Parts: sequence; structure tokens; C-alpha cells
Amino acid sequence: MSGPSHVKDEPIRDRRQLVEYIAAGEKPAAKWRIGTEHEKFGFRLDDLRPPTWEGERGIGALLHGLTRFGWQRVEEHGKLIALSRNGASITLEPAGQLELSGAQLDSVHDTCCEVSTHLQEVKTVADELGLGFLGMGFQPKWRREDMPWMPKGRYRIMRNYMPKVGALGLDMMTRTCTVQVNLDFASEADMVRKFRVALALQPVATALFADSPFTQGQPNGFQSYRSHIWTDTDRARTGMLDFVFEDGFGYERYVDYLLDVPMYFSYRGGEYIDLAGSSFRYFMDGRLEQLPGARATLHDWADHMTTAFPEVRLKQFLEMRGADGGPWNRLCALPAFWVGLLYDPVALDAAWDLVKDFTREERHALRDGVPRHALTLPFRGASVRELAHEALAISAAGLARRARSNPGGADERIFLDILKAIVEANQTPAQRKLELFHGPWHGDIDRVFAEFAY
Repeated sequence: MSGPSHVKDEPIRDRRQLVEYIAAGEKPAAKWRIGTEHEKFGFRLDDLRPPTWEGERGIGALLHGLTRFGWQRVEEHGKLIALSRNGASITLEPAGQLELSGAQLDSVHDTCCEVSTHLQEVKTVADELGLGFLGMGFQPKWRREDMPWMPKGRYRIMRNYMPKVGALGLDMMTRTCTVQVNLDFASEADMVRKFRVALALQPVATALFADSPFTQGQPNGFQSYRSHIWTDTDRARTGMLDFVFEDGFGYERYVDYLLDVPMYFSYRGGEYIDLAGSSFRYFMDGRLEQLPGARATLHDWADHMTTAFPEVRLKQFLEMRGADGGPWNRLCALPAFWVGLLYDPVALDAAWDLVKDFTREERHALRDGVPRHALTLPFRGASVRELAHEALAISAAGLARRARSNPGGADERIFLDILKAIVEANQTPAQRKLELFHGPWHGDIDRVFAEFAY
């Protein structure tokens, strides 16, 4: 989750400014970049418990240790809660899940190098502290009550509000990890086409990356329990956004959606002000009881945009949000998958042809069924596996046309190999772990920490 925005405190005078704020993200294709974010679970090597922020082996100590690599400190009330370096940041999710928000980079090769460097740096410091890190979509062993809370003001507000609007919001905050990619658009029309393709195919990404089959040490009946959790977190700010497929969709319609998403907070004077459940429309008019006479600024708007959690999110770029966290090679595969589909015009046309006649009911059936069934979910006389095969073929062709090669001459298609293997084997990462759990692990979930840590 994001920290406070760095947008200037310009007062919002009318709704048009909000539309223009999103439109300011438009870039010509030559300037399109790739931003990859991923989260991971920390654990103590001796007892596998998630580390607290405090203490010699805490997450705070880990962040401090990473400063040796040139990361700059970000503090809140004197506590180290984030780091920044060269356009990238390291932040903390509510229970201490460590997130790399990568810089905006030119190729998937670059973003994969960035991820690799980050994991090497984290491992260097973590080894000294007796910590390890695991990439999965859901915490496989510990209860919600066992998870620590990080000292961040926005999380205190969300922690109090979440149980009022859904049964699983606190699990989303404390026990999930994801990988996502942020991609650019050239115009409003380009944004609309990419948004629609990304929403329709987001369940395919969920299926390919499904890696959260355990809860408190036992199979939970899902392949992506992380994805299921979003269905009962807060319906006012999650979901498939059916209006994106309606005629006339564009920046203005998305602004209207965001204006109706209940607020969490306003960050003012270094403090998070609890505005949970309040209307941003009222805030724009200076009518909030909690801040009498205060009017929303573009800084507030930028923060508010980060508190909507649909399957694809629009800010000044598009965020693909459907995938479980995972190991290094799948962290590189997600940007490759979406860049191949969305950054090549021929591939984008082919992807739109693939999904344009999906009905609302079909899109929702995919979204609702994939968390449990993943690739085996029936779809149009076949299954999601066949849909994934088609999407991967389109993506690979798009990456081939991009022709971005590494020093060894390999283009970005190499990062799709892990996904192609999943489809060919017809076995998701979740199914592989379940096979191990019922076989060589003999029902011992602790084995996952030893065999799948970074």
C-alpha cells in the first residue's frame, strides 16, 4: 500500500482538475515505462514467526540495515517506515510484509535486474538478523492474531474501519502479498482499450500466479485465497468495475467512481486524520465535520486514489492487481505478460479481439471462479487453461515485436517461460505446493519456509 503522496497541496476548485490530474499521465509510446511492485512475508528463521517492527531482529532493523546500499530513510514520528533510492521505494505493508515499489524502467530485463538486486540486498541483511522471506499470496501458517502491526498512521485508521465493511479486510491487510505491474497509456482512448483488456484478462493472471492454498497450516480449498479475500474486503472499493465496458467510459467516469469511494484519511501536518467513511465530494466543498471548512487538495486526491482497490486501478498509469506474490522468476513474468499484451499495438488489438465479446456474466464468472479453480475453471466449452494459452501466445508475439534484448541477445519472451510451463503442465504453483504438502512434506507446512524462501 502506498504512503502519502508527493503531489503539491493545490486546492481543488472543480471536478475538472481531477480529470486533468489523471490525463497528465498520458505519454507517447517512446516514453512508456514499466513499474513492478511486489510484497513478501518476513519470518524469523528459528521459529518462523513474522517479525515485529521493534527489536534487534525487527523489520525496523532490517530497513536500517538496507541503508548501507544507498537507500534513504523515510520516517514517521521518528520511526523508520520506508526507504527510497533512484525512483524506487521500499515500504511496509500493515503486518510488515516488505514491498519493493520499483522505478519506472524501460524493459522487463531492467525491472528483473532491479528485483534481483533488491532480493540480494534484502537477503544480505536478513541473513545477519536471522530472518528469511517468502513469496506467496497468503500467509500459510500464522493466524490473523499472530500478525504484528507496523507503526503507520494510515494502517491504524484502516484497521479500525475494515471490520465495518467486510469480513476479510484485516486478512487482506495482514496476511496477503501480491505482485503487480504499472503501465502507461498514450491517450484517453488508449487507456480505455488497455483498461478493458486488462480487466477481462485479470482472472487469467490470477490463475497463472495462484499461490495461496494454505490457511493456518492446512489447505483452504482455494488456489488463490488472496484473490478470494478481496471479494469480502470492502465492496465499495473493490471488484471488476463493470462501467469500464460501458459506452462513453473515460477519465470522467473513473473520477465519478472515485468520488463515490468512501475516504480513509487526509494526511495533514505530518498526521493522518481519520476520515473513514466520509465523502470526498463533501471534502471538496469544505463540508466535513472532522475538518470544518477545510477543502480537499490535489495531494488529498492523489492519496484518495490509492484507497480504491479494484482488479485494475487507474491513477496516472494503470495497475494490474490480480496476481499472488511468488518467487523471483514469477516476479519477472508478470510485467512480461502484461507488457506483451498492452505495449504492442498488434498484440493489444488481438487481446481485445479475444475478450471483446465477453459478457458481464462471463467476466464475473471468471473473477469469482478462478480463486478456487484457477486453470481448470470451465469457460466457453474449454477452460481457463486454454484462455491462458491464447493470452500467452499474444503476449509472446507482442514481446517479440518489441525486440528488447539483453546482452546475451535474448528478448523479453524469456520471462514468459515459467508461465508457459505452468500452462503446459496444467499445474499452478498452488497445486504444486499442495502436491508437496500431501506427499513429501507429510502435512508439515513448515517445509514451505525452508524450500520456497528467497
